[in-house]
Amino acid sequence: MSNKKYKKQLLKSLKSLGNSEHLLLESMTNLMLLKELKKNDITFEKGDTFSFKDDIFDYSQDKNVRKMAKLRRKILKTMNILVEKNNFKDKEIKFLS
Repeated sequence: MSNKKYKKQLLKSLKSLGNSEHLLLESMTNLMLLKELKKNDITFEKGDTFSFKDDIFDYSQDKNVRKMAKLRRKILKTMNILVEKNNFKDKEIKFLS
């Protein structure tokens, strides 16, 4: 495999990891909304917003959410290492922002 093809495949892998991380975050948020907020009788009206820090998932009562949060951190760490070690140009990894 040529260096150019290798780099292209690595970028494709990073994009896939980024998509997986996003879906994982979405799933964790939905799980918390479905279980914990309902349990505590917290409701939202149309147009309401909800903001939080990432570490909210580490304190979830749901062990599945905590495990998913741990996996998400590992994915993000791996992505950062791959970017740092492979000297990508900013325009090549623009999709990560």
